[in-house]
Amino acid sequence: MDEGPRVFAVPVRTVPGRQLQTVRTGRSPQGRRVGIAFTRPDLLAAAMGAEQPWVELCESALRSMLRPLGIDRIQVDPLLVAPAVGPDIRVRPTLPMPYPGAPALVGTQPG
Repeated sequence: MDEGPRVFAVPVRTVPGRQLQTVRTGRSPQGRRVGIAFTRPDLLAAAMGAEQPWVELCESALRSMLRPLGIDRIQVDPLLVAPAVGPDIRVRPTLPMPYPGAPALVGTQPG
């Protein structure tokens, strides 16, 4: 018996101001860009939230969309997909809070 093409639930995002959706990509822990796909919609919702839009794509269609981006790996059923860090997110270093009676940190003024 021949099996049909493998079909995935693939997360997408809408391009602002256009009626266009693009597949979402991610990065592996090593920093390599990867495609993201799920074998079941409930697994996608568990990893990305129930509000995450998605489409059904066969593996060959997904690979053809990823190829121009230089992506040749698809991460199937990741357990967690963190949101992208955008330019509007600012990370500021914080200094540890000193305990009472601790010497002042270098470069700080007594308050």
